[in-house]
Amino acid sequence: MSGAPAPALLLAEAIDRLRSPDAFESWSPATGEPALVVDFCAGKEPPPDPGAASAALAALPCPTIAFAPERKLAPGAAAWLERFDVVARAESELAAMRATVRRAPLASQALVQLLRDAERRELEAGLAAESFAYSTLQAGPEFAAWRAARAAHRPEQASSAPAILVRRAGAALRLTLNRPEKRNAWSAAMRDALVEALGLAAADASIREVVLDGAGPAFCSGGDLDEFGTRPDPATAHAIRITRSPARLLAGLAERVRAELHGACVGAGIELPAFAARVVAREDACFELPELALGLVPGAGGTVSLPRRIGRRRTAWLALTGARIDARTALDWGLIDGIGPPAMD
Repeated sequence: MSGAPAPALLLAEAIDRLRSPDAFESWSPATGEPALVVDFCAGKEPPPDPGAASAALAALPCPTIAFAPERKLAPGAAAWLERFDVVARAESELAAMRATVRRAPLASQALVQLLRDAERRELEAGLAAESFAYSTLQAGPEFAAWRAARAAHRPEQASSAPAILVRRAGAALRLTLNRPEKRNAWSAAMRDALVEALGLAAADASIREVVLDGAGPAFCSGGDLDEFGTRPDPATAHAIRITRSPARLLAGLAERVRAELHGACVGAGIELPAFAARVVAREDACFELPELALGLVPGAGGTVSLPRRIGRRRTAWLALTGARIDARTALDWGLIDGIGPPAMD
């Protein structure tokens, strides 16, 4: 999308305009601005709202971004913050969000629509909605542009090593992502092997603990880019994603699962561990959701798992800024439960 973004509106002005019947036309990647940006730091007290503006804000077909730095808000504005999809606390955050939305307005729209009800949606419904959105975007222009711009890569010779190392010691089952030469980039082979191993744990009540970790310098550097878009069609990709779902199995086993993270935890590298009841990271761990840069949304269950840990606004913040957070921030947010070395078996 070309052209400069529209200036931020003051809250009172935004509320007035949201009452208009053409609000959905004004803020939409199809017909208007790809995001509604509202400055909470200035202006008069917002007018009373009989419900029309709130209802429009909750369903607007684009991200709603509140710019609210850590200083006193305009009178009466604080109550409106919770109604926006995401809050930018600094000019740099706002600029990053706007750049993402301008570059990938369709994916940004899909993201916030998935997140708006994520905390209330049942697990299976959430995973299905995410997969439908992901598959639709794979057939869209933003993902096509990313693929066209990416340099062609020659397929590497498949490794003979198992994608997942499975080791049992007593009542514990340790599952180790095992593509260290590719920083454990998430692949179809890794997905299938993890589904098989988790299925074993689900079927065997004598396995009282499942430990998920990664070999090499990173827990998981995100999806294997060489495999993106290689399925025959988006509908088939959706069917496979729903059928072979590590996210569903991890959620079902959550109380028995401990994830031990280190290094880069990107995309699937945090979306999947976030389903576990206990997530511990080393000090060197860092976390990132880069999917919007590809014209996609998180596709490994992240729009379900992350909001349950950190809420939808922080999940949207991670995806829309593309920022990387460290282990201390992740602990403060509740994305992980502790920092320290791996537990001894």
